Amino acid sequence: MPHDTPLIATVVAGLGLAFVFGTIAQRFRVPPLVGYLLAGVAVGPFTPGFVADQALATELAELGIILLMFGVGLHFSLNDLLSVRKIAVPGAVAQIAVATLMGLGLTLLMGWTVGAGLVFGLALSVASTVVLLRALQERRLMDTERGKIAVGWLIVEDLAMVLALVLFPAVASFQGGGDGAALVSDPLATRFGLGLTGVLVLTLIKIAVFIALMLVVGRRLIPWVLHYIAHTGSRELFRLTVLAIALCIAFGATKLFGVSLALGAFFAGMMLRESPLSQRAAQETLPLRDAFAVLFFVSVGMLFDPLSVVREPWPFAATLFVIVVGKSLAALLIVALFRHPMATALMISASLAQIGEFSFILAELGVALNLLPKAGRDLILAGAIFSIMLNPLVFAVVDWLTSRLDKPQAASPTAATSEPIPVTALQDHTILVGYGRVGSIVGDALHQRNAPFLAVEASDDMVAKLKQRGIEALMGNAARASVLRATNPTGARSLVIAIPEAFEAGQIVEQARAANADIQIIARAHSDAEVDHLKGLGADIVIMGEREIARGMIEELDRRHAAVATQHAPAAREDSAA
Repeated sequence: MPHDTPLIATVVAGLGLAFVFGTIAQRFRVPPLVGYLLAGVAVGPFTPGFVADQALATELAELGIILLMFGVGLHFSLNDLLSVRKIAVPGAVAQIAVATLMGLGLTLLMGWTVGAGLVFGLALSVASTVVLLRALQERRLMDTERGKIAVGWLIVEDLAMVLALVLFPAVASFQGGGDGAALVSDPLATRFGLGLTGVLVLTLIKIAVFIALMLVVGRRLIPWVLHYIAHTGSRELFRLTVLAIALCIAFGATKLFGVSLALGAFFAGMMLRESPLSQRAAQETLPLRDAFAVLFFVSVGMLFDPLSVVREPWPFAATLFVIVVGKSLAALLIVALFRHPMATALMISASLAQIGEFSFILAELGVALNLLPKAGRDLILAGAIFSIMLNPLVFAVVDWLTSRLDKPQAASPTAATSEPIPVTALQDHTILVGYGRVGSIVGDALHQRNAPFLAVEASDDMVAKLKQRGIEALMGNAARASVLRATNPTGARSLVIAIPEAFEAGQIVEQARAANADIQIIARAHSDAEVDHLKGLGADIVIMGEREIARGMIEELDRRHAAVATQHAPAAREDSAA
C-alpha cells in the first residue's frame, strides 16, 4: 500500500531537478542558481506535471536561511558590525526610504492605495540574504571592508523588516483593512490594546532585550557548551550541538522576541565566534547549508507564474527597473556620498540589485491583511525571480566598470584613486599571496629573518595590521593583472601562493611565470589533480597538505624508532659481551 510522503517527494523532486537544471546552466556558463529557480518553476503549480508541496518547500528553505545566517555570524564579529555602522545604518535606512518611495510612486500610477504602495515599496527595498551572501562568498569578499559593509547593510535591512512585519497588522487594523486587528502578531499588543506607537516601542524593547541577552549570556554560554561537547571527542555530537544551537536560538528568538529566524541565527553565530572552535563549527554546517540554500531557490521558483509577466508586461518592467536600477543607483550615490571608493559603491549597489525571502513574507502578509492586491504579490515574485537571475550579470557589469575606471584599492582601503597601483620598490624579494593560517606562518618566518617580502591580501583589516608591523602589504586579488604587476614579479626572487583556491592560484602562477621565467613559484593544493594543474601552469613546487602531514608523521615514527634502537644498543652489546 503506497504511503503519502509529501516531504520526501518535495526534497527528491527539488534537489533532483535542481541538479539537472543546475548542471545544464553550468554547462552553458550560466550561474547554477538560475537552474535552481527553473527547477522550482518546473515543480510549481503553474506548470504541468508533478507539483511539489509549496508549504513544505518554503519551510525547508527557512532552514537553509537559518544555517546560512548562522555561518555568516561565525565569520562576522560584533566589532565588524560596529566598524561599519556609520555607513551601514544611515545607508540602509536611506536606501529603504528611496526604494519605498519609488515603489509607492509606481503603485499610485497604477491606481492602488497608499497602504498597498507602502507594502509594495518596502518589499522592493530589501535584498535577499541568500543571494547576497552567495555572491560575496563566491568572490571572496566576506572578509573585506566591502563585504562587511554589505553584510552590515543587510542586517540593518532585516531589522527594519522585522519592525515592518510587526507594524503591518496594526496599520491594517487602524485603516480597517480586513482582519488586521486579529492578525497583530504580538499577544501583548493585543491584550493591552496598544496603539501604533505602543506596538513600535514594544517591538524595539523586545529586540533590544534579545540582543542584550545574547551579548551578556549567549556570549559566554554558547562557547562554553561547544567546548564541553568538543571535549567528549564525539564528532557526531559536536555537529548535532552546532545545529541545535543555530536552530533553537533562531526559533526561540522568533517566538519569544519577534525577531526573524535569520537575525536570530546570525546573532547565535556571532556569539559562537568567540570560541576557537568557530571554524570547525562553520565547516560542520557547510553541507547542510548548501543543500537547503538550493531548496530556497527551488521554493522561490515554485511561487512564480510565468504568465503573469505576459499579462502585465509594463508594470513588471517598471518593477524590475526599480529593483535592479533604481535602488542600486540610490545605494551607489549613498556610498559615494560617504566618500568610499567607487569600487566599493559599485559592489554594494550590485549586491542590493535583487530581492528575496523578506519580500515574499511582506507580500504574503500584505495580501492576508488586504493591504496589497494579489497582482502586487505577483509583481513582487516576478521581480524577485528575474532580479536574482540578472544579479550575476549585474556583477559582471560592475567588474567591467571597475576595470575600466581602473580604481583598485591600494594603499588605503577607504581612499579612492584614479591612478594605477604603484609598483613596489622591492627587488630580489618574495611575493606572498594570502596571509591566512598558512600565509601568516610563512610571513612571520620571513619577517624574523629580515627577508624582503611583500604580502598581498584581500582583507582590509589584515593589510592594516601588517602595515602597523612595518610589513609592506597590498590589498587586492593577486589574480588581477594590475595587482600582480604592482608586486614587481619581474624583479622578485620567489612567489609563495598560500591561498587555498586552486583556480585563482593557477591564474597567478600563469601570469607570474609569463612575467619572470626564473622566479621560483611555490603553491599549495588539496588534491593530486590540483597539483598537476598548478605544475602544468608553471609552478615549481606544489605542496599538498595531507601529504605533508603524513610525511611528518612518518618522520616522527622513524625518529622515535631510531631513538629506541639507540637506547637498546648499549644493553645489547653488554649482553653479548657477557
